[in-house]
Amino acid sequence: MNRDLRTQADAIVSASIAAVLPDRAVRRALAEFVPGPGKTMLVAAGKAAWQMAHAAVEALGHVDGGVVVTKYDHVKGEIPGVTCYEAGHPVPDENSFSATARALELVQGLTADDTVLFLLSGGGSALFEKPLIPGDELQDITRQLLASGADIVEMNTIRKRLSAVKGGRFGQACAPAKVYSIVLSDILGDPLDMIASGPAYPDSSTCEQARAIAARYGLSLSPAAQALLAQETPKTLDNVTTRITGSVRELCAAAAEQCRKLGYEPLLLSDCLDCEAREAGRFLADVLRTHAGSSRKLAFLAGGETVVHLTGKGLGGRNQELALAAAPGLQGLPHAAVFSVGSDGTDGPTDAAGGYVDGTTMQDLQAKGLDVFAVLQDNDAYHALQAVDGLIVTGPTGTNVNDVAVALLDV
Repeated sequence: MNRDLRTQADAIVSASIAAVLPDRAVRRALAEFVPGPGKTMLVAAGKAAWQMAHAAVEALGHVDGGVVVTKYDHVKGEIPGVTCYEAGHPVPDENSFSATARALELVQGLTADDTVLFLLSGGGSALFEKPLIPGDELQDITRQLLASGADIVEMNTIRKRLSAVKGGRFGQACAPAKVYSIVLSDILGDPLDMIASGPAYPDSSTCEQARAIAARYGLSLSPAAQALLAQETPKTLDNVTTRITGSVRELCAAAAEQCRKLGYEPLLLSDCLDCEAREAGRFLADVLRTHAGSSRKLAFLAGGETVVHLTGKGLGGRNQELALAAAPGLQGLPHAAVFSVGSDGTDGPTDAAGGYVDGTTMQDLQAKGLDVFAVLQDNDAYHALQAVDGLIVTGPTGTNVNDVAVALLDV
């Protein structure tokens, strides 16, 4: 491993994530928040829910009750007046269902004088859920979607129709109370009805689109689930005000700034990357090979959210797979590296945020008896990168604004 490049990669990761932590963003959005004369309730859902709720309560001084639903190991302490729950992601579990039920209980019986402060971040589609079909069936459909290669918008178009809280239905449940929603975006283009499946935003998708997606990916659905796909979601919500804060653009800008501080000339290739993870990794390696003769230190950045088609039963995530797929293309380039991380600090069902490879990784993998192409076919990037010290582990960060991938070319 090129230790200098790895040290620089870690510095870029740390700086870019630090720049998109939600504390300042939540406080900025709260500058426009005017609660009603009645009670103020707080509901926060998603991977960044604890951090957002903590910042909000600190800024407001108090709330009259609250529920936080976030991913396992993401609660960092108590928040006054708020009960915190941890639940399953990317597949919802019984804790997702029970915590969401508590949130629904919290907002029942409110009046027009009351206000619900709703803090939403990516991951909420799994964490914030009250299914309209049996829970085990919803879990199976979620797994089918995750394995299909469907993008996040397609997945959420299906999931919001199977849920009592998605697709604007939570906003309806809060009425007649006013809802002030602060959203940390994790979807390209910031479509408010798709982030965490839009629990408090009017749904723009249609039943026809949902049925087409189910057919496109050959989803196995019960008659009850098929019937739900034919039921339309709320198209207007008069009691909700929404403010969006944070995005992948800020993540990429912060990564570019740190690259600049390290002496690189950064070039943002895209902040809406949405292709196959393996294709993105190979492309970034190809870009480095094209510029390998340069006399300048170059950094190429791409932000977004790639997808993975599951072809094996290994362990990994899209960022780890992207990085590993770049390794063959970097062979013979001693001063080149590719790394990719999820801003939330968790990549797939692993404890890693992403992965790192450089010009020595292929040789190191071969020395361990690992065939990179077989590993990718089995979707086992985690164990391969672990064997060559290529995992990037940050722990839960408290934010979630997509991923950033960086290709470095030193001289």
